[in-house]
Amino acid sequence: MKNLLKGICSFAFFSLLIIGCQQKKLTKLSDAEILHQNQDLLTQIIIYDVFTPPVASRIYVYSSLASYEAIKYSKEGTPSITEKLKGFGKMPQPEKGKNYNYTLAATKAFFTVVRNVKVFSVDSLNNHEESVYNSFKENLDDSTYERSVALGDTIGKVILARAKTDGYLQSRGKPKHLGSEEPGKWRPTPPDYLDGVEWCWNTMKPMVMDSASQFMPPRPPAFSSDTNSIFYKNTLEVYNIGKNLTEEQKTIARYWDDNPFVIEHSGHLMFGNKKITPGGHWMGIAAIAARQTKAEPLQIAKGYAMTAVALYDGFISCWDEKYRSNVIRPVTVINEWMDKGWASFLQTPPFPEYSSGHSTITASASTVLANMYGDNFSFQDTSDLRYIGMQRHFNSFQQAAAEASISRVYGGIHYRTGVDAGAAQGNKLGAYIVEKILKNK
Repeated sequence: MKNLLKGICSFAFFSLLIIGCQQKKLTKLSDAEILHQNQDLLTQIIIYDVFTPPVASRIYVYSSLASYEAIKYSKEGTPSITEKLKGFGKMPQPEKGKNYNYTLAATKAFFTVVRNVKVFSVDSLNNHEESVYNSFKENLDDSTYERSVALGDTIGKVILARAKTDGYLQSRGKPKHLGSEEPGKWRPTPPDYLDGVEWCWNTMKPMVMDSASQFMPPRPPAFSSDTNSIFYKNTLEVYNIGKNLTEEQKTIARYWDDNPFVIEHSGHLMFGNKKITPGGHWMGIAAIAARQTKAEPLQIAKGYAMTAVALYDGFISCWDEKYRSNVIRPVTVINEWMDKGWASFLQTPPFPEYSSGHSTITASASTVLANMYGDNFSFQDTSDLRYIGMQRHFNSFQQAAAEASISRVYGGIHYRTGVDAGAAQGNKLGAYIVEKILKNK
């Protein structure tokens, strides 16, 4: 019953959180704060609407790119990001000699995309946008206001044209992935035995990568019950760690869980507990870095866009490997070989083990953020504080990514080889993104 009340309170909390944002007056906010508020509302909507982590990354990347491509005109000579990515059309240009408010244009571009990538909490968008736009109307002449809105809307539509051809719509009609009874291959895990999530995400069009398999990791250890095999030793390690978790390891596992929808069980009752996605956590870290450095709006938008690109391609790269190798999860093997009653500390997510999604996308995002803000950027991570009541301090983005990676072993849902492969995969991808987009040629 305690868990049930917790789930109900969690649902009520998110409802009140979004309602509160709808009612907030934005007339006195700075341009920087408006950009942060826009992203923050999107994260809340993604939590409330319960998108899978790969789908959430798609929403983040298109909306964040739209915002950047509009606000980049606030500083002459600022390069486009989309022209360095795959599949985007040419962005419209502001009329020469005309006045624009580029924060307004960025806001319009952002929400034009958000509305059309099929989020469901439309009332939240309506109230927030109305408040933002009214604040601009009070401070701009009619022609500047209308011109800025029109520019943002046009940019948003150019971004959406790419989204319509990225493979997402085609992926919605694919049959379910129900796993395999072949030894060593993934099959649905307890307690809910759900089918595999987003099993054809590797068919999505990447932003930077040449193909989904460009950063394919080494082959995972061969499945074997031989007690001297790497696979058996990996499984035994997960089992032993799970049986002897320290309080610190439990804290780390809980902190980085970022499972957007955990189905809790209390007797015969089942209920969902909503949380931030892994991508949402790192978009929050991008916000923290921007606030801590008192970044200007252009840098804020760039940070969000680059983090989102790293997350989006990271999920494509990782999911490509997951359903190629189709590795069985530790809980399945441990229950069959070692201990029928053993359960992973975290609920095992419904997709194959190798490689680790958290490890891949956090390594990719941390590499990009380190390039923008520095290798030794110390910060207090409060991005999840309002959702799970936890915060942690890190001395660098890489340290945060490494902790997120090992948390999956502590949680009992990954072998060490899976997290190590994912981290290497993400680091290579992040370095590639930096080289392709952020380095001056």
